[in-house]
Amino acid sequence: MQIQGQAALVTGGASGLGEATARELARLGAKVAVLDRNAALAEKVAAEINGIACACDITDTDSVNAALDKAQAAHGPARILMNIAGIGSAKRIVGKDGQPAPLEDFVRVVQINLIGTYNVSRLFAARCARLEAVDGGDKGVMVFTASAAAFDGQVGQQAYSASKGGLVGMTLPMARDLAQHGIRVCTLAPGLFATPLLLELPEPVQHSLAAAIPFPPRLGKPSEFAELACHIVTNGHLNGEVIRIDGALRMAPR
Repeated sequence: MQIQGQAALVTGGASGLGEATARELARLGAKVAVLDRNAALAEKVAAEINGIACACDITDTDSVNAALDKAQAAHGPARILMNIAGIGSAKRIVGKDGQPAPLEDFVRVVQINLIGTYNVSRLFAARCARLEAVDGGDKGVMVFTASAAAFDGQVGQQAYSASKGGLVGMTLPMARDLAQHGIRVCTLAPGLFATPLLLELPEPVQHSLAAAIPFPPRLGKPSEFAELACHIVTNGHLNGEVIRIDGALRMAPR
């Protein structure tokens, strides 16, 4: 599917990998809606890429539908969905005090990363399935954002790894489910990237993390993630696949 002229949705589009993807889509000619809980940051990014900002809580169906309605009113029906919104987590299942980790912490991470992604996807897919096919049969494309932690979760990452592993496991069955509607589904599993959150760490810590990456021995650039996400849109035979983008990194236990 060609990106030029298409309406695209980017969850978590106000910062980090989502912002980079929103900017790359706009550079390639898409009409981009920036969906994010941080309305002010979403407005800033949208203004800079001539897009539209949509305040959105991906776990809330009414909020998602309102965002999709607003985006559609401005840009027409969307055929591209980049699911990038998510949160991190690190908590040992048994703390130093001997107490079990709070269940609500696990539930919150899974609710946002896994269930939130599914929520946006199902609502997008139902709309996209009604569209006419373009470019040889495509009606739409969606990309999930998992993590290397889906495969190599570290100490304390039970909730995060489970949520990202759920996205990996959901990729193929959703691609098969939506094949009849001409909607492709792929997942990216990034390693260590130079996102605002990671760049807040002390420089020696950043260098130590980068040194663990076989090649290139540096943090990933958000633009590299964005370029691959957009390639999935344009490569019509990519479907049902999970692609690691991590410089051959395999995470150590801690």
